Formats: sequence, structure tokens, C-alpha cells
Amino acid sequence: MPHTDRNLAHAVHPDRGVINFAEAYAMRERLIVGLDLPTLKEAEKAVRELEGAVSFYKIGYQLAFAGGLDFARELASGGTKVFLDMKLLDIDNTVAKGVENIVRMGVTMLTIHSYPKAMLAAVDAARGSELCLLAVSVLTSMDEQDMIDAGYEYDPHTLVLRRSEQALHTGMGGIVCSAEEAEAVRRIVGPDMAVVTPGIRPAGSDHGDQKRVVTPAQAIRNGSSHLVVGRPIVAAPDRRAAAEAILAEMQSA
Repeated sequence: MPHTDRNLAHAVHPDRGVINFAEAYAMRERLIVGLDLPTLKEAEKAVRELEGAVSFYKIGYQLAFAGGLDFARELASGGTKVFLDMKLLDIDNTVAKGVENIVRMGVTMLTIHSYPKAMLAAVDAARGSELCLLAVSVLTSMDEQDMIDAGYEYDPHTLVLRRSEQALHTGMGGIVCSAEEAEAVRRIVGPDMAVVTPGIRPAGSDHGDQKRVVTPAQAIRNGSSHLVVGRPIVAAPDRRAAAEAILAEMQSA
């Protein structure tokens, strides 16, 4: 999106007044709005309402199976960043062929389940492209009991750190984890890898089905490079105001 006076006018913090525009713009690049909506029409409406405030969107299963893949291509071709949240996991060849086609879509980020063989296949398939591959560690809807029920011998924190090490060694571009683990993950992966954190909820908001949640400001302090926020923005009566409030909270960190 171009730099405009309209964008600057919205970069306001309730306590600090007008925020430095360069800082506000940089923070905007770190907010990813999850278009977790049932129809393409509703997703297009959300993007229109957020124009100028948001420049990065996540498209996951719900929208992908309602025409969202073509919408992802359309957004990417227009210069908007797209995080395609497909959590790929399959035999090596299938993962590689899927990634090769996704590279051609021009999206910015793609998720792969952090199984070492799947990550290696994805990294090889994306080599030479600008696609940032993200390793999904442990879903933010899972707590320790969920891990036990799924047959894992590790608690969520331990498994996230183990998978972060594996993602680093396989050459992935980043890792997806709860912001609760972001600080420890950052120590493992260093300053260059993306640490993308879903499960972000503004103070006082409903957690929904998320169990390991953190506020936007705390996520930034913990070392998150990108925050994924879905329902607190797309389900808000005023989506733009909700996004700007979260950006202001991020900036306050």
C-alpha cells in the first residue's frame, strides 16, 4: 500500500499521540489478519474495510475451500502479502510438488508441519524462491492434556523448542508457535528467522478455542516477528478500528 496522509492519521496511540509514521508502517507489516471467514464475498469485504490499515492476510482452510486460493493469487499479484496456512504434511514427493505450485502463486508465507522429512522436502522445492516456509510446531489450541491424548511424550513447551531446532537445521524460514514460547524460540533460532505467533488476543477479549494466548504487546516483547490475529478483527463490529487498536498496542511495546 502507498504511504498516505490517511494512513498517518490513523497511526495514533491514546497516550502517546501520533506515532512516528515509519515505525507505525513497520508494525503494520508485522500484523497478519486471519481471513477466517465462510465466503469469498465476506473476505473481499473485510479486505476493503481494512485497506490502508492492513497489508498482510492469512488464508487458511475455511476460506481456501471457498475460492480462497484464487483470492490469494489475486491479492499477491496486487502486491498484498499473503500467508497461506495449509500446514502441509504428506510423503516427501507430494509435499515438494505442492510447494512448487504454491511458489508460482506468489504468496509470501506457507506453513508446513514440522516433521523433519516434510520440512526438508519443502525447503528443497522452494529453493531459489522468495517463499518463506514456516514450521508449525504445536497448535495454540493444544495444552499438555491434549498432547498426552495425541500420544506425544513431550509437553507443549518442550516439543516447540525441539521442533524449532529442527526447523533451524533444515533451513526453514521461520516457525509458528504460541507467543508464550516466542522468547525461548527466538534464543534458539536467532534474529533472522521469522517467529509467527497466532493465539493473539487483546486484553479482556474472549479466548475462544485458543488455550495458549498472549496480548499483542507481550508477543512483541517476547520476540515475535509477526502476529496473526483473526476473530478479534474480522468478527469486530468495526474491523478497521479493531485492527488499529491492535497496531497501537503492538507499537506501545
